[in-house]
Amino acid sequence: MVASGDQLSIFRRITPLNPNGLSSLVSPNEVFSCHKKVFGLPVPNKNLHIDHDDFREFEPFERKTDFIPRSVPAGTEPLTVVGVDMLKDFNEAKHYTSEYMTNLLVVRRGQQFTINLTCNRPVMPQDNFQMEFLIGADPAANKDSLVVVTFGNRRGASWTGKILGNKNNVVSLGITAHPKAIVGLYRIYVAVSVGNGMQRTEKDPNTNIYMLFNPWCPDDDVFYPDDAGRMEYVLNSTGLIYQGTAEHVGERGWVYGQFEEGVLDACIYIMDACRMPINNRGDIITIVRSASALINSQDDNGVLIGNWSNDFSMGTPPTTWTGSAKILLQYHSTGAPVSFAQCWVYAGVLNTFLRCLGIPSRLITNFNSAHDNTGNLKTELIFKADGTPDRRNTRDSIWNYHCWNEAYMKRVDLPPKYSGWQVVDATPQETSDGYFRCGPAPVIAIKNGELCHPFDCGFVFAEVCCLISKHFSLSKTRV
Repeated sequence: MVASGDQLSIFRRITPLNPNGLSSLVSPNEVFSCHKKVFGLPVPNKNLHIDHDDFREFEPFERKTDFIPRSVPAGTEPLTVVGVDMLKDFNEAKHYTSEYMTNLLVVRRGQQFTINLTCNRPVMPQDNFQMEFLIGADPAANKDSLVVVTFGNRRGASWTGKILGNKNNVVSLGITAHPKAIVGLYRIYVAVSVGNGMQRTEKDPNTNIYMLFNPWCPDDDVFYPDDAGRMEYVLNSTGLIYQGTAEHVGERGWVYGQFEEGVLDACIYIMDACRMPINNRGDIITIVRSASALINSQDDNGVLIGNWSNDFSMGTPPTTWTGSAKILLQYHSTGAPVSFAQCWVYAGVLNTFLRCLGIPSRLITNFNSAHDNTGNLKTELIFKADGTPDRRNTRDSIWNYHCWNEAYMKRVDLPPKYSGWQVVDATPQETSDGYFRCGPAPVIAIKNGELCHPFDCGFVFAEVCCLISKHFSLSKTRV
């Protein structure tokens, strides 16, 4: 057993000193072993409010590494970074993120963004430096939560970097995150090789960046094929929700508000609150499936409490809500589920969550929507002898309307034809793999009656196209 002092010593040595993001003192396998056997720590699942220091500002090289200063002319002072400019307006115009109301830079993965470094002198070819991007607590290179971006001939990680320009004491760097990079809030450091070690910039929250999904990038799993769709399903912050009956369709306006101040943090907080592992937050299928459970509070302390009674005295009636922002901000500030919701409120908030993270989504209304409780693809309605519904013995039901969402994504777990729009439903109706959630279910599979594919295709199919059976409770005869 290793003593606590030795544990701390090992921890300090597990730092990103080479292109693999790890000190030469220990191998990645040894790091994993230390993490599991020495520390016994849980899987990192927190993104916001990481307050501890990530590195020592100066870290000596303890063994041979390729990250060493090259020879510079005699009398040249060591390179020092004195300023980092995130070029917020310039980058956000290219990444379609200018509307986010935050002081931090918001960019999309798979697309280059530019950062300007101001140094104490002009950067020379002999200088050796790198940028380090960290997300979550206890970031690790082998989990893609610690990414080292190199410049020049040094081998880097999955993100790419290049020097775009070098004028006077300012060097412009182009950085492109991997199209499957983890989505969320990153911390940034600049590390320069000086003498016998590495000098890092101080931790500066003002240089943190948000990384989102990118429906403009063909290599991202949420790529949407045309501009009109991206404008509507990602950037549109308002919409209509259809209600009523198939014969008398009504509508309700809804403000998604995905760009409003605090909403992006609230969406990240939802993933923190459910303890979603940081390294899963680049996987579109995992995020969407989890989101369908997180928006309801049925079994995981999620965002909204459902109420289909006529008593809303302990909260806000569902009909009072007109948008998502107030709900999300209240949940983030209190950490407690918000009262109350019905299907259109769940769908409106889920739509905000998806669009805020850059996932194309839309809200769907299904009229005469069946609820198959038994999973037999039938809606079995039981009536009393006088012809009135026997509500006590009837488990299935038909709603005059029901709202859910569709998210656009590539289904890497299925044949290509099942990519595209996927049904996702946050209203808690039935459990799926132990949680009240539904989807993503490929729309094309539901239309074709191909119900063997994940996730929950049978339940969604029954909502739109099930056999209705009527029974009388006394005679038990089927009509």
